[in-house]
Amino acid sequence: MKKLMITLTAAFSFALLYSNDAHAAGTHQVKAGESLYLIGQQYGVSVQALREANEKTGDMIFTGETLAIPSSISAAEKDLLARLVRAEAEGEPYAGKVAVATVVLNRVAHQDFPNTITGVIQEVTPSGHYAFSPYMNGEINKAADAESVRAVNEALAFNGKGQGSLFFYNPTTATNHWNATRTETIRIGDHVFSK
Repeated sequence: MKKLMITLTAAFSFALLYSNDAHAAGTHQVKAGESLYLIGQQYGVSVQALREANEKTGDMIFTGETLAIPSSISAAEKDLLARLVRAEAEGEPYAGKVAVATVVLNRVAHQDFPNTITGVIQEVTPSGHYAFSPYMNGEINKAADAESVRAVNEALAFNGKGQGSLFFYNPTTATNHWNATRTETIRIGDHVFSK
């Protein structure tokens, strides 16, 4: 009996520990009013990945339909990205937080940058500085807020769309304006995004 209790306790603890990963990969029953984009936001999965996993050529879904939810980024990378978003875009509008997360995802997909979120965030530039100052100054170590986590999920759902921003900066506080020589894609709050 004691052995059974230990086994059940271990199994329950394991299930709790990995419940976020199980939530990010599995199935979803479509509810009225949902779209692939809203479902993508909920699970932190791109619309394109949802289409591919469910062999869809368009965005049409039906209430009651069961969709396969593909795996997304790891919980550790999602947390790291959300902490970066909080550090880089604290005080910025929600759209600016989504845009910061999107820059990281665009870099992961771009040939000139590391191919993981961790690699992009921890990248050291040719001049010997970290690509993102929060990694250097320790701000990245602070916990992400709920809005930053939501912004990461939205950026993941949005992944592959947008204007291809690879950089952002605040022209008021920047000490180096090399970013101003790049093609501006959008301005949100105090940040200028470019590629």
